[in-house]
Order: sequence, then structure tokens, then C-alpha cells
Amino acid sequence: MKFAVLDFETTGTQSADDIIQVGLAIIDHDNSISRVYGSYVNPGRPIPPFITGLTGITDDDVKDAPALEEMMMELVPMLDDVVLVGHNVAFDFNFLQNALDRCGYLPFSGRILDTMDFLKIMFPSLSSYQLGFVSSEFGLAHDRPHQADSDALATAEVFLKCVGELQALPLITIQRLSDLFAEEESDLGWFLDGVREEKELDPIQDLEGHQFYRQLALKVEDWTELATPRREDDPNPLSGVSFDKYMDDVRDHLRSSLSQYEEREAQVQMIEDVNQALSEDKHLLIEAGTGTGKSLGYLLPSLYHSVKYGQRVTVSTHTINLQEQLRERDIPMLTKVIPFPFRAAIFKGRRHYLCLRKFEHKINRRDFATPKEDLITAAQMIVWLTLTETGDDEELNLSNRGGDFWETVASDSESCLGRSCPWFRKCFYHRARHEAGTADVVITNHSKLFTDVKASHQLLPSYEHLVIDEAHHLEEVAGKHLGMHMKYFTLVHTLTRLFKDSKNGQLPSLRQQLVKSGHEKSADWASIIDQVYPLVLEVKETWDLLSDKLFGMLPERSDATPGETGQFSSRLKPSAKPAKWDQAAALENQLNVTLSEILRKGDKLMLDVKEEHDDYAADSLITDITGLLKDLAGVKENLRFFMRLDDETTVYWLEASGQFRSKSLQFYAVPVDVSRQLKEMFFDKKRSIILTSATLSVDKSFQYMTDQLGLQEAAEEGRLMTSQLPSPFNYRDQVLLVIPRDFPSVKGSVGDAHFVNMLVSSLGSTAQATGGRMLVLFTSYRMLRQVYEPLKEALSSSDITVLGQGVDSGSRSKLTRRFQEAKASVLLGTSSFWEGVDIPGKALTCLAIVRLPFQPPNHPLLEAKSELLQQQKKNPFMKLSVPQAVIRFKQGFGRLVRTASDHGVVIVYDTRVIESYYGKHFLYSLPGPKMEHMPTEQMVPRISEWLQSAPETEA
Repeated sequence: MKFAVLDFETTGTQSADDIIQVGLAIIDHDNSISRVYGSYVNPGRPIPPFITGLTGITDDDVKDAPALEEMMMELVPMLDDVVLVGHNVAFDFNFLQNALDRCGYLPFSGRILDTMDFLKIMFPSLSSYQLGFVSSEFGLAHDRPHQADSDALATAEVFLKCVGELQALPLITIQRLSDLFAEEESDLGWFLDGVREEKELDPIQDLEGHQFYRQLALKVEDWTELATPRREDDPNPLSGVSFDKYMDDVRDHLRSSLSQYEEREAQVQMIEDVNQALSEDKHLLIEAGTGTGKSLGYLLPSLYHSVKYGQRVTVSTHTINLQEQLRERDIPMLTKVIPFPFRAAIFKGRRHYLCLRKFEHKINRRDFATPKEDLITAAQMIVWLTLTETGDDEELNLSNRGGDFWETVASDSESCLGRSCPWFRKCFYHRARHEAGTADVVITNHSKLFTDVKASHQLLPSYEHLVIDEAHHLEEVAGKHLGMHMKYFTLVHTLTRLFKDSKNGQLPSLRQQLVKSGHEKSADWASIIDQVYPLVLEVKETWDLLSDKLFGMLPERSDATPGETGQFSSRLKPSAKPAKWDQAAALENQLNVTLSEILRKGDKLMLDVKEEHDDYAADSLITDITGLLKDLAGVKENLRFFMRLDDETTVYWLEASGQFRSKSLQFYAVPVDVSRQLKEMFFDKKRSIILTSATLSVDKSFQYMTDQLGLQEAAEEGRLMTSQLPSPFNYRDQVLLVIPRDFPSVKGSVGDAHFVNMLVSSLGSTAQATGGRMLVLFTSYRMLRQVYEPLKEALSSSDITVLGQGVDSGSRSKLTRRFQEAKASVLLGTSSFWEGVDIPGKALTCLAIVRLPFQPPNHPLLEAKSELLQQQKKNPFMKLSVPQAVIRFKQGFGRLVRTASDHGVVIVYDTRVIESYYGKHFLYSLPGPKMEHMPTEQMVPRISEWLQSAPETEA
């Protein structure tokens, strides 16, 4: 077999566009790259500037190049009897067929393979499948990205790497992959077949390193074989060891294993504070800025405490990212420096783990909603099982539809067979649970923490000591979990899994099995399933009518990004229901009646079949269907609770996006004040809770957090410690904060023409002074849109790219990556860019904050909280709006300095920080940057001067 790896650079992506460069790498029968051919092509028209920007190819490069016909005369003979390979091959293949046609050749009729498919399947955990990213991950030289010959060579090397990985898989995995594509007439299936035949001829199969079970190869052995971190009869490694002695040992190990280790004053202080809180059974609020090393600050004392006294410590984070960072970076490091064996287990929400029973069932039955995409996802997961030790979906890079696939194979309590499942000893969820049960420290997330409380503490291993990282999110997460949150698709997905249509879905599958079994009652059972189908259709129809009716009641918010879930939102008050609420309530009543009928029939049928019918395949389906019926009952209850609108301590609201309208509807019912529940569930019950974050204090005081989280009583009883750690960074030398004191102000979420012109002009000239490398934070998407085009225009001649959230496609992480990779760019972001974005070093030199980040006063939850404070004769603006905005402001400010060598400028365009009575709270809460205010026209010279005075590494 000979492969030709093809890559074109073109004047655009449409079929009418022209080829400007071709690259072809030939892979011979022995898997060596025997030839790389490259040539410019004269397209006979100017190359668009953005293509030159992307590829570096100019009109000068192609002016003396061969025309298309001449180039094709050289290319066509090389395509004789080859398998064509490309990265996103459909693009290059279309241009090839067009060129063949235009030059009078027959179309290419050979086989075609896409390296994207190979990469997804063979490397299911790569975070990106972009050629540049993949090349650097694999350590391949790819010196001229977006130049056709360099791209073709890189693609050829990536292809060979994938083929090598494929051939090294266990035979059973290759057979499963080959079977998966057997029914599809695809070139990928043909290739997999060939690899399978070759592997089957090999007399020596490597059976080491994998477990083989029910036709799948797994990386992990049974979790029942897992050893505990220390043997029960071993003496306690910390008996007679004081905390100081333990820390001395750890520091010695840190010094010897990390050459660049230096002790940080703030971290030492944090370790002492956390140890004191754990030893004295106190709660602790501890603010630790960027660079403190707070993960070690709480993990080291937690491990000491847990191992010495046999009292497990639970650590909870807000984001999965931080959980992963602890898993990938901090725990492996601790394993090296702690002088005894310990176990820190990551335990996430159940839906993050793969259910092997459901997965086996799905691929055996080829139950695929979108075959082309689902086949790739299933193949990815078959290979992933040979690699994963956790079965955690965060390890997988799933395509858009991959998320829907995962939903159908994720573990969940309603459909778990427990010990009677053939996969029980291999089960990833039970493995994680078992590891958590034997661990010294369990790392989970805020969501799971509250799910556990709601499930009467059945999910997490018991704990008396808790560390809450990213604690400024605790109250918001508590509200979501202690209240109710439901989406349009919560009901639709459940219905669709019961009946995709009259012939497909879980109930039709059960019907087929029952009829096939020839059981005397099978005809009766089949008839019940037939009766349920029209009821399901009726529910779907009523639900659509109800969703449309509710969406019609929502006004549009002016400050949200299009497509953002809160673009349309409306609070529903028990005392003032909207005009057509009765019509909506009547539809919900109809829905409730029909759902009750489905549940009555379904539950009776499941019980009946379970008692009378004995068959594993049917058992498995009955378990899943019973789970779906339970989900349906939950949705019915939640919807009834929401539509009643009768709880005065709850805030009810609806949200939706303009893009998907009623299909994007979300229902919220959240307690106005969760402080009492937090106090009762956590602070009264647990011996010690440590809450930490970079932003917990306002005005150097913890009063706001104490009130919000229900810690007032603990403070009065002397059970609450607070600690604000000094920052390890020298902000006075590293950051200049500038306020243009004559800048116009704005009312509402949209700027007038004068404001927008001033802002664009100031951002443009600042961006030129900083060479791009600038992040601009907005509080309203409308204003971001107002600035985006004019700023792009203003910077068009200076080679500075402008990227805008919600304007340029891509997720937050994709935009951040583009920003970091570009030589000079300005990134405009709204809500999600204020925190959690990490751009260390030179990529970010200037941060501009356009407005102070006050939440819109009409946000339902803020509105209800304000009303409650007014009833208590308190000032909602000073007690709630200002502290919330200060914490968000501090988060935004924290984007600039991520390391001790970062040096840059923050501009605050909102003059309220120096003019209003509350402005000082914002500035006083910052970690001491150099602050100056001046007229706008003096700003750029001052910024240039400041940047030039930076250490050599900068300017």
C-alpha cells in the first residue's frame, strides 16, 4: 500500500476559490516517507490579506509560479494507485476533484483516509486535534504551519504515528474496532480490516498490561484487588511525630527534589493556620492570593491530620480544572516529598464515570443516534478503555455530538445493578468510591458536596473536616443544589431514550426481546408498551406548547451575549404572576396527568416483567427503563413545584437564549438565603471547615462572607478564625494601575457615541504602546459589540488582531489559546473571562477594566436578596451589590499577574472608583499595586514609560 498525503493552501474555503500552494508527501510500502513535493501555484488573482496573514504567502511568492494546469501535470502521476490521506481531508479532496475536472483529468477514485479520524480514535485524550498542536505534542518538527509542503510532511508523520499506535493495540481491541465499522461502507473500516487481518496472523500476541473481559481490553484490574495505602498492622507513620518535625522532613524532601524550591512566607503562614484550625476544631476563612501555593498550604496539614488521627479530610473545589490540577500536579509531587505512603483520591459526580454495562450494551446493539459521529466516539472509547485508569469523561476529547453519546453511557444511580452487574468489579464509579473510602484525603467538588447532603450523606465517605477551595463560589452552588434547576431537554432527553420513535428506544427494544422470548404474557406486555407510545407523543407535544408559552413571557436582557442562557430572563413572583400564567398552568396540569399515566403503566409493567421473566439482556433494559421512569417522576415533581410559585423564601425565574428560543428554556427555583442551610448542614455539623480563595475579603474584612455563608454564630462563639495572607508578589513594582480621571461615564449597559469613540481611541493607542497583549473586560456584551468593529478598524494598519468573545467563534479556552499564540492581539471578554483565565508571562501585559462589575440589579436572585435586606432594614447596595462587585473586580485584577516575573498595567476606565463614596472599597481591596490617576491623553506616555522601566525580560 502506498499513501499520498496531500495539503493545499487556497484563497478561501469555497469551491470557487483557487489553489495557491500544494504539498504532497509519499509514504511507501515500508512506511518510509520517500518524497515530499511542494509548489506554489499562480491563482491569476490577488491573494486576500487574511490568507496572507494566515499562511504568510504573498502575491510576490506566486507571481512567477506555475499555473494550475502545469502543476497538475506534475501532481497527477504521483496520485496513481495511492490511498489519499489528509488532515480534514474533505477540504483538500474537494479542491483536488475541482482541479482535476478543470484540467480535464478523470476524478480521483481511490480510497481516502482522514488523519483527524485516526487521531480521535488513537489519541482520545489529546486536548486538540489541530495539526500544529499535535505536531508539538508528538515532538515532530513542523517549522512552517499553514505552508502546504510543511503541513503535508507533518500530516504524514502524524499518520504514521497513529498507524503505529493502532498496530500496537491488543488484538481484541482491533477486532472490536473492525466490527464496529463492518456495516459501514467506509475506507476507515477497510483500513481497520487490513490491520486486523495482519494482527490475526501474528502467532505471538502480547497479553501483558491489559485485562480482557467480555470482548474488551481494559487497562485496570478489579478494584476489589486494590491495596490500601498502608497495611492495617503497620505502626502509624506519624505516631510520636510532631507537626513541626513532619514539616521539617517535608521541606528537606522538597529542597532535594525541586531545585527551584523556595519557601514562601504566605504558604508557611497558611500551613500553620490550617493546622491550627484542624487541631482546635475551628472553622477558618483564609484569603490567599495568586502565587501563595495554596493547594500545598491546605494539603500538607490535611494529610498530617488525617494520617496521624485517622480522621479523613475532604477537599472540595469549584471547578473540575482545579481537581485535575491537584491530580496531575500537586498529588504526584506530594507523593515524592511526604515520607510515608498515603492516598489522595479524586471523587467526582457519578455522571463523570463510564458505565461499562451501558457501553457494552450500546455498541453490541449499535444503538447510534448519528451513526457517522457515534461510530468515531464509540471507537475512541474502545481505545480509551485500554488507557484509562479512572473511566472519567474529563480524559476524553469528545466531539460536539460526543456529549450526547456520553449521556447514554454515563453511570447513574437509578440504573445501577450494583453487585448483580457482571461489570461490578471493573466498574469505574465503584472503583472511585472504593478509593475514596480508603483514602486519607478525598478531593471532590462543590456540586458533589451538595448532592451528597441531599442524598443523606450516602455518596461521599463520612468526614468531619472539610477544606473548601474557590470558596467564593460556595453560596451560588449551594443555591443551585438546594433549589431546583431544570432545562427544556431534561424532559425531552428522557422521553427520547424511552422512545426514539415507535420502533427504536429502550421500550421498543424491550418489546422486541419480550416478543422473541415467547413468554405467555409477552403479547400483553407488548400491548402495554404500544399504549405508552401515544402518551409519550402527547407529553412531548404539550411540553412544546408549554415551553413556547413560557418563552413568550420573557423579555430580552440588554447586557448578555447572544446565545448566552441568560439572554432572555424573567423573575416570576408568587404575588404577581404574569398575564397568561393560567394558560401555562393548565398545560402543566395536562402534562402532569399524562405523565402520571405513563408512570403508572410503566412501573407496573417493569415490576411484572421482573417477577416473571429471567434474562440478563432484558434485566439490563428493565434497570435502565426503571431509571428513566424515576427521572421522569423527578421532572414531573420539579415542574409542579415550579409552576405552583407558592414559596415566599424561594426565587423563581426562567432563562433562555435567543438562538434556540423555547428549546433553551431553563427553570430555576433557588432559596433567597442559603446561609441558614449552610450553617445547619455544614458549620454546625462538622468539626472544622477551612474556606479559602484568592478573593474572600472586601475592604480587608471578612464580614460579607461571614454573613453570606452563615458563619455569624461560629464567629460569636469564637469558633471562626480568619486570615489574610500577604501576597508573594511585589505588586508595587509589578503593576501600575491607571485611572483616566476625565473619562466619560455611562448609564446602563450601552455606551453613547462619545463614550464609545473615547474608549476605542484610548484602547487603540494603548494597544499600540503595549504591542497588543491586552485583555479588555466588559460587563455587558452589547458594549463589547459596540467596541469590536471600530477597534478592529483602528488597529487594522498595525498588525494587531482583535478577538471578541461571542463574535469570534470558539470557546473561552480556544480564544485564550488563540490570544496566547498570536504575536500581537487584543482580546475582548465578558462574564466568563473575569476569572479562571490563566495567561502567565509576556502574552498579557495590559488589562483594561471598562466598567466596575456590578451584577445587573434586575437579576432575579440579586433582586430577591435586595428585597430581603430591605425588610431587615439594611442597605442592599452596600451590603450586597458592592461586596459582590468588589470580589469580581479582584478576580478580574488577578488575571494580570500570575507569576513573580509578570509586569504590566491595569487601566480602570470607570471613574466611579475615585469619584463615588463606595469607590475606595474597590481600590482598598487590591493587593497594593502602584495607583495613579491622570487625564486620558497622558495615559499612553505614562504606560510606555512604565513598561520600559520593567525588568529586561519584558519590553
